[in-house]
Amino acid sequence: MHACLDDLVVALYVTIDDLLGPRLGPGHPPKLSDAELVCLGVAQVLLGARSERHWLRFAKRRLGHLFPYLPGQAGYNKRLRAAGHLVCLAIRHLAMVSPSWCEGLRLLDATPLPCAQSRQTVKRSALWPHCAYGYCRAHSRWYWGFKLYLLTAADGMPISWCLATPKLGEREVAAVLLDDAARQRALAKGTIILGDKGFAGRAFHRHVQGLGARLVRPDRKDEPARFGSLGGMRQWIESVFDTLKDQLALERHGGRVLGGVFIRVAQRLLALAAVVWFNWQLGVENKRCLLAYDH
Repeated sequence: MHACLDDLVVALYVTIDDLLGPRLGPGHPPKLSDAELVCLGVAQVLLGARSERHWLRFAKRRLGHLFPYLPGQAGYNKRLRAAGHLVCLAIRHLAMVSPSWCEGLRLLDATPLPCAQSRQTVKRSALWPHCAYGYCRAHSRWYWGFKLYLLTAADGMPISWCLATPKLGEREVAAVLLDDAARQRALAKGTIILGDKGFAGRAFHRHVQGLGARLVRPDRKDEPARFGSLGGMRQWIESVFDTLKDQLALERHGGRVLGGVFIRVAQRLLALAAVVWFNWQLGVENKRCLLAYDH
């Protein structure tokens, strides 16, 4: 195997084909299997296609030797939205088979996910019942949309994630996310969870301890010194978000309905997980390096 998009797509297909299995139900089986659909969605994100219509035209020329049949734009969009649970299943499987799954360190943070810019767009958006306004202190800006909460391994492998309205408190959402990770055995006893100052609070610390883990975060100015600023280590999760935003176009997801936003975020997380997993197999030093797969 080599560090190239074709080998990544083939390896991913072989890995998840048995996991997803054949489609059950009445009627003829689809010409494009669920595993092929998921792989096609990963390739779309890695190649930076600006739209699904543009992507399907380009995929026929770039990946036609791997996908003899490509659906139309409407069929692709419909099947991809319905495959959200399959994409999440593939993310979890790649995380579990990667060496970083057994490490005792997890990174936890949240980042804005804008879904509209102008007030007029907000008023007309089908996401109005689900999104809300929030303030990003890191960039000193207001935004309208969701907040992406992400729990990763130290190498950037997504472990667990969720979307939430910015109106909810960070500790409240993070507690639910960690509960879900613990139920799925993604938090071993003694795991260190590295977070930021926003997760300060006795109740949240006790909640993490109740899961058998330990929360480590930068010290606030109004409390005794314990861990310091943790600037270098906090940069790990910031670099993961930077990869998602700059290289995988997280904030340019283009989702206009709830299902569309969900699958577009899941596509980008699966693309990141696939690259990290494949780079482990190839022995690449920088596990989040996407340069070999974006052309």
